[in-house]
Amino acid sequence: MAETLRRVLNLGTSARSGVEDTAEAGPPLLLLGGPGSGKTALLFAAALEAAGEGRGPVLFLTRRPLQSLPRGTGAALDPLRLQKVRFQYPPSTHELLQLLCSAHEARGPAPSLLLLDGLEEYLVEDQGPQDAAYLAALLLDTAAHFSHQTGPGQGCGLIVALQTQEEGVSGDALQVSLLQRYFPAQCWLQAETPGPGQHRLRACLDPGGLGPRAEWCVAFRPNGEMTITPWPTQAGNLSLDKGSSSGGQP
Repeated sequence: MAETLRRVLNLGTSARSGVEDTAEAGPPLLLLGGPGSGKTALLFAAALEAAGEGRGPVLFLTRRPLQSLPRGTGAALDPLRLQKVRFQYPPSTHELLQLLCSAHEARGPAPSLLLLDGLEEYLVEDQGPQDAAYLAALLLDTAAHFSHQTGPGQGCGLIVALQTQEEGVSGDALQVSLLQRYFPAQCWLQAETPGPGQHRLRACLDPGGLGPRAEWCVAFRPNGEMTITPWPTQAGNLSLDKGSSSGGQP
């Protein structure tokens, strides 16, 4: 699913990934960032991007309804795309597990993309690493089931957003390290010094060995509009070493 997110980040820029776009789902992706880092906005943009590919619907799981729809997210809230995004709001870990376990009973076309926002809110109820591993494995199994339904050459992608701590702590680092085993592709969102009236982030995408790493500048204006530009090459490369003391955080 790194290519879906890459297309979102490349919208409105001249940047190219160097990898041909494909409808086939790539490896599951973990979207990481601190509080207020724009994870939900990027997830929603990815949902609209996938909804416009002419395949199945998009299943967007989150604990509570979005207070407002993010602005400047590529498809600009195209009504036809919005109709293909199905929101569900499991209020607890138990409800989320039930929803995933009963996915095979759902009627209608299988989703082409499964999104989960706020994974940390479901993990806080069960602190053990085995609980995080079980939930991650169940998410992958659900996406695999949907992929089987969609048929060969298509598949169902999976993107999960996880809020990380501002300061690296051992528990957070261990949790991220564990989840990285299940999500070979990752995208980190790191706060940068903002411009006047802007909230600016550095987005670093590692597609898990299936393409080049890339970086963008993601800025949010006071009205909530999101703008994306390529990260200046002279700024240097940001390390994505998964073995760092911050649990893989750049």
